[in-house]
Amino acid sequence: MSQVIRVLVVDDQFLIRAGLVGLLKAAPDTEVVGEAVDGEEAVALAARLRPDVVLMDIRMPGVNGIDATARILAEAPDPAPRVLILTTFDLDEYVYGALRVGASGFLLKDSGPERLLAAVAAVAGGDHLFAPSVTRRLVEAFTHRAAPAAEETVRSEAPGLDVLTGREREVLQLTGRGLSNGQIAGELHISEATVKTHLNRAMGKLGLASRAQAVVAAYESGLVVPGL
Repeated sequence: MSQVIRVLVVDDQFLIRAGLVGLLKAAPDTEVVGEAVDGEEAVALAARLRPDVVLMDIRMPGVNGIDATARILAEAPDPAPRVLILTTFDLDEYVYGALRVGASGFLLKDSGPERLLAAVAAVAGGDHLFAPSVTRRLVEAFTHRAAPAAEETVRSEAPGLDVLTGREREVLQLTGRGLSNGQIAGELHISEATVKTHLNRAMGKLGLASRAQAVVAAYESGLVVPGL
């Protein structure tokens, strides 16, 4: 029997929220455990309901999706929920902000029902929905811009790259350039399992929760230079 995916839906627009809830309720192995109209309510419900996935609108009055995502992930006991961002534009500073604080992926609001359900299932299963090409374009577009206020509190005490071994730095650099584990393995002449081990160790040392955050860290530390 498949495990039921418990979803919290967050959107300030009633019709959009109702449509998402209706679609998810009609899907097999999916349960809508709550609805929130803004980020503040999302944080409270996520703490109380412990959903597997939070379907998060990004632009909301009051506490926006970036703030809410950062707070949910910082305050949640293990296992933390996976946050799937709903957005209108893929190259958007808000999407970059969400990626930076640890969201598991983003989905365009004009995506069809099948893609939405597949995305929820994917992030619930541990996958990340940031295509390497889109991630890199996002980071290159926004990494040197002033960070939104919501990001100022995230990883403020993060350690520098000096805590990494030489191989961990190499793997992080190639990850930042958008290479897959298989491509990194070929570049460095090591196995994919070894690549994964080095990347996981680097992420652990730097306090990073996702591959997307690793890409951001590679750019923001200067390990990868935009345009090169």
